[in-house]
Amino acid sequence: MVLRRPGSYLYAATARDIDASHTAKYGILGCMEQVHPSHQQEQLAPFKLAPYYSTRVWGFEDLAPWFEKKAAPGEPIGEAWLTGPDSIVASGDLAGQKFAAVVKQHAQAILGSAFASEGEYPLLIKVLFPREKLSVQVHPDDVLAQQKGEPRGKTECWYILESEPGAKVALGLKPGVTPDAVRSAIEDKSLEDLLGWVPVEAGDMVYVDAGTVHAIWPGVVILETQQTSDTTYRLYDYGRPRELHVEASIEAMRVETAAGKIAPEAGTQGESVLVDKTYFRVERWPHKTEALYAAVAATQDPQLLFVVEGALQVTGEGFEPFTLNRCELAVIPAHALAWKLGGDAEVMRILPQGGSVERSAQIVA
Repeated sequence: MVLRRPGSYLYAATARDIDASHTAKYGILGCMEQVHPSHQQEQLAPFKLAPYYSTRVWGFEDLAPWFEKKAAPGEPIGEAWLTGPDSIVASGDLAGQKFAAVVKQHAQAILGSAFASEGEYPLLIKVLFPREKLSVQVHPDDVLAQQKGEPRGKTECWYILESEPGAKVALGLKPGVTPDAVRSAIEDKSLEDLLGWVPVEAGDMVYVDAGTVHAIWPGVVILETQQTSDTTYRLYDYGRPRELHVEASIEAMRVETAAGKIAPEAGTQGESVLVDKTYFRVERWPHKTEALYAAVAATQDPQLLFVVEGALQVTGEGFEPFTLNRCELAVIPAHALAWKLGGDAEVMRILPQGGSVERSAQIVA
């Protein structure tokens, strides 16, 4: 049931808000005045986000054909943050506002009860454009990050949107590599020789749990799903004049991790489950708009829709319809106004998941 109170937002009364005996005597409509204001749940329309473009020394001057964005002279763009705090709402009544402010103001509606206490959207979605090698780096897990005053660590996954022949990424250290060997290799510029290299191609999903030493080389465009964190410890940066964090990296890195390519699993409605881990679930829906809508509408959790190819139309009562084209993303609030999907597209459906990492793997001392 949807109720309206003064203001521009709608509120829903659930079955728990309505006394069962009163319902039996008067029916649902007869119960509407019995709903206590504290039980009214705010609902928001789905909305589109415009990216925040992050300058990176290893990035590109022009992001075409993925985005119509050119960098300022000397400020190459390496990342398009699709759900960053400075991403801008690009549809509806909230258009023009920063995503972080919208989430803070409407946390319960957007995140639902499971994630409202996070204080921000729990997943950061990016598109990465490496023109040069990224640094060799590692991210802390939740436990270590919180010891250092950060809210969370950084586990991530990479979906390869595009690749050139010979594209590869580094995942972890070779067996038997010690911290002293890492320090020596940094000094003599041979750290790449100690990394485990994995070939990748378009359509691959790569899981990178916190504590995994990793690196990305040119020749790929990556859709990255990660915990909302920008904490990165650099081990080696190819002589670029940026700060290194060698000892912090060695403290964070693990001897063994779960990182690697993940084979897709068949879903129940024609989708492929690309990754289903502690912090996120990512699905690929190949031109099955009706089935996708049914799956999304049946879930009262925050969700994201990213268009890989094609176009989606999002319509509904109480908000202006909008279209999602290639590389555009929509936020589906946990408590959303009634809405529909149309169009024909290949879509990534991304859902945050709860829990915390147990640092059960051995940590390199």
